[in-house]
Amino acid sequence: MNDYILQVENLKTYFKLDTGTLKAVDDVTFYLKRNETIGIIGESGCGKSVTAHSILRTVQNPGKVLGGRILYDDGSGPVDLVTCSPDSKAMRKLRGKDISMIFQEPMASLSPVYTIGAQMMEAVLVHQEKKDKKAAKELCMEMLRAVGMPDPEQKYNAYPHQMSGGQCQRAMIAIAMVNKPKILIADEPTTALDVTVQAQITDLMKHFQKEFNMSIIYITHDMGVIAEMADTIAVMYLGRVVESGSARAIFKNPIHPYTKGLLKSMPVLGNKSSERLHAIEGNVPVPLDPPDECGFCSRCQEKTAACAGSIPPLVEVEPDHLVRCFHYQGE
Repeated sequence: MNDYILQVENLKTYFKLDTGTLKAVDDVTFYLKRNETIGIIGESGCGKSVTAHSILRTVQNPGKVLGGRILYDDGSGPVDLVTCSPDSKAMRKLRGKDISMIFQEPMASLSPVYTIGAQMMEAVLVHQEKKDKKAAKELCMEMLRAVGMPDPEQKYNAYPHQMSGGQCQRAMIAIAMVNKPKILIADEPTTALDVTVQAQITDLMKHFQKEFNMSIIYITHDMGVIAEMADTIAVMYLGRVVESGSARAIFKNPIHPYTKGLLKSMPVLGNKSSERLHAIEGNVPVPLDPPDECGFCSRCQEKTAACAGSIPPLVEVEPDHLVRCFHYQGE
């Protein structure tokens, strides 16, 4: 059996607009092993969420997956999801069962007109057709208790607006986990929550990962959360992976100037409150018809004349540690 449950290779997802082509995901490659967590990090606008939606084939028009492969292997052999129609029976069967997703804003993602129980029941009955409604409800209640939902019977019959943000996030996790998926995509799942609830949610995902032998794609801009959750890391910038490797390699030996900048921007315990945090100057450019050059060139403090004019390839600088930077080509 292949060690990798998911292989994303040279993925390209573009949006054809009247003003040009927006290259949201441009030649992205990463690999996810069974029972492993990969952290995908980067600022807003780097293409992290579009990468997730590309895997699920839920990219909205005018966006389209135009190249690359997304090989999913449940143990019976790899299937290229790029070749599957987004509306096909195969993809509908896959979404929410083999691959589930937790979204950043639970209040925006949960339907306001249906109770939590109704939304959980739909997820069960769509993918477990042999279950009757009584058995499905028992499964939903079991999962609500498993995610630590207070007063699960009441919350089963509640609407999202009647619950706190942390409770809504727990409900989303319950919906995502009720079919025991093989891969969980968590897109900024703790951004809107306070620090205490953040810790509870990350612990919950670790618990389910161990219980269900599940792989996780954890998308965030929070380096602290990634340090706690991830086995491997892919750093994205302007639609491309600019550095990838084990979590230890990325934190102990960051190579790309962007990765170094992200790590320097982390608060350090013991620093004086008056000390200013490091910030990467400028903003992520809009990837609309981007020039053929290093995407980080305009913000890089280490740039040279070689950085403009072509895109650096992703090369291995040490075992399983790759970087996309002209300073390290050929080393």
